[in-house]
Amino acid sequence: MCSAVTRVKPVQGVLALTLRLRTNTEGSSYAAAGSRRFCPGVSTGVDPLRATTGRYCSGMAQTKGLIFRQLFESQSSTYTYLLADTETKEAVLIDPVLETINRDLKLIHELGLNLKLAVNTHCHADHITSTGLMKKRLVGLKSAISKFSGASADILLSEGDKITFGKHYLTVRETPGHTDGCVTLVSRDQSMAFTGDALLIRGCGRTDFQQGCAKKLFQSIHQKIFTLPDQCLIYPAHDYLGQTVSTVGEERKFNPRLTKSLEEFVNIMNNLNLPKPAKIDISVPANLVCGVHEV
Repeated sequence: MCSAVTRVKPVQGVLALTLRLRTNTEGSSYAAAGSRRFCPGVSTGVDPLRATTGRYCSGMAQTKGLIFRQLFESQSSTYTYLLADTETKEAVLIDPVLETINRDLKLIHELGLNLKLAVNTHCHADHITSTGLMKKRLVGLKSAISKFSGASADILLSEGDKITFGKHYLTVRETPGHTDGCVTLVSRDQSMAFTGDALLIRGCGRTDFQQGCAKKLFQSIHQKIFTLPDQCLIYPAHDYLGQTVSTVGEERKFNPRLTKSLEEFVNIMNNLNLPKPAKIDISVPANLVCGVHEV
């Protein structure tokens, strides 16, 4: 086991209050998302940096001594997150995308960071991860994913594990329902939560493929995410409407799906009738082997 991850006692979730939410966030198509020309950011006063592949904007870290960047890939509307310790320069990359590997490596080099771990919040169906190829280009880099994902990686994550970088760490909370191997990564001070596809901004991950289970997703979000402080920032793996960040308090109050009862939520999720992701047939086999299948 890599020293970047330590095992701790699993987090004990407490079921939060049920809330009211609308049902149409995830229905936007991947093709429509790819046509956008804006560059999303999470704070004013920070200039976006241009790159040859994809675009990204820098986000302001809420925690002292933390470097934070929210990056965007337009084809799959995927957010990649870079976090680093300002003193040691140790860094973690969350949900990197194959198409933007050159952009991400360029930024890491420019900031003088030592990338220790590239972690996927789950086995993605809409894009291929760059973790496998990135390991070939960065000596000492390790990959990580949930032990329940069925995917291979250097580190298989479990509930309560801590991903450390410098004086900072992210705690793993298992949040299955979209897939069995979904995790949410929570910062040490609980000011930030990287929710993958479990909780989106005013929406949630679909549950109609890859071991999806609406009841399990409802319970995961209420027990593992909605129990975080109201002001905790929510950073999802995707957004199709140009939204960049939310909070736990906002999602408890305004998320149109998760303010419903469990029964209503299951009925909504079972009747979305969404087309399958365009790249699922190539993305899932590749992501099961760290993204290096036929690359």
